Amino acid sequence: MQFIIKRLLILNLFTFIGINAMAQDYIITKFGVGTDSTKLNTKAIQSVIDKAYQKGGGTIVIPKGVYLSGALFFKPKTKLLLQEGAVLKGSDDIKDYPFIPSRMEGRSLKYFAALVNATKVDGFSISGPGTIDGNGLKFWKTFWAHLDSLKKLGRESTNLEVSRPRLIFIWGCNNVNIKGVKLRNAGFWTTHLYQSNHVLIENCDIRSPFRPVKAPSTDGIDIDFCKKVIIRNCYISVNDDAICIKGGKGPDAQKLPENGIVEDILIENCTIGEAHATLTMGSECIHARNITMRNCKVENNCPILKMKMRGDTFQLYENITVENITGKCGAIIDLNPWKQFFDLAGSTAKPFGTIKNIRMSNIKVEATKFGEMDGNPEDKVSGFLFKDLEVTTKTPFLKNRHQDVKIENVIVNGAPLVVKP
Repeated sequence: MQFIIKRLLILNLFTFIGINAMAQDYIITKFGVGTDSTKLNTKAIQSVIDKAYQKGGGTIVIPKGVYLSGALFFKPKTKLLLQEGAVLKGSDDIKDYPFIPSRMEGRSLKYFAALVNATKVDGFSISGPGTIDGNGLKFWKTFWAHLDSLKKLGRESTNLEVSRPRLIFIWGCNNVNIKGVKLRNAGFWTTHLYQSNHVLIENCDIRSPFRPVKAPSTDGIDIDFCKKVIIRNCYISVNDDAICIKGGKGPDAQKLPENGIVEDILIENCTIGEAHATLTMGSECIHARNITMRNCKVENNCPILKMKMRGDTFQLYENITVENITGKCGAIIDLNPWKQFFDLAGSTAKPFGTIKNIRMSNIKVEATKFGEMDGNPEDKVSGFLFKDLEVTTKTPFLKNRHQDVKIENVIVNGAPLVVKP
């Protein structure tokens, strides 16, 4: 028996040594990637990723310098490390991003690849302290020009009408780490997680501008049909939602296997700068459960918690906690109908939203207003609690039409909160 145990220990040791021997660093400049920041390096960098994969895995290392690239596709057992002063810069030509099966705005469809893509790469990681820069200015200008041209015709535009790449798309991956990296200037969404579980995003700095050119639809982190995600010690300031919970949309979305619940999400010790909302439920969300945001600072004029109630989608938001929040913000709560691109697609269904067991507590902020709790006529709200809030605002009342909303020790401008229908 002891002989067998010794043999197993020896085999395990050799296996461990072998795995670590294979998991080597691949510094891209040692494999034919040049340092000319104006030269497109997509094929050269992809060949390094492929080589690492073929040899059993490894870390793709981006050294100091600026490296221009189109879409990159990471393979099993490969990772990405950006050293100090390293910039992986996205091409601003959409031709450098293949049009492939993907996921966008709550639907599975063909769309352009992101700059960094990982599909079914368990254990995938992106590490800093370097930068991934989407170089999005050209895409933003094209988007706004397109919007202006349609407005003159009295028409609206969807977000997908102007071809733009995301910065990072992670699909079907488990045990993902994104740490200490700077994410900048995405052409579209910044970080999109889809069907991925056990994800840690930590010590990241995520930004896209509001000026001089707005960077449209550059959500900081989109969590789409995922479980067990932690966002910790991050700074986020983007020209859309900072952190957005997704999962599907449409009258039959809850029946489709590509859609699903987002649950067990923890957001803590983050600072949220200028954005459209700090934490958003929807608009492409069918079920969000066990979402906690705590110990965060807000430095913006947008809602802390925004709930987009989509009249063409059955939605369930439950067990959501927002606590220990300080700083300056817009509304404390924004719960309203979301009518953008409403589409029942010929269905006779009558979707409605259900909100239950929501707690907002220990919040001390200067706000533009306390907020609104409205929604669509058939939406149901229960177990919504505001507790221990201290708010200063020029609009010191909550507009609310729902019955089961409890208010405990909520002080606004030195007096108890006033609720209006």
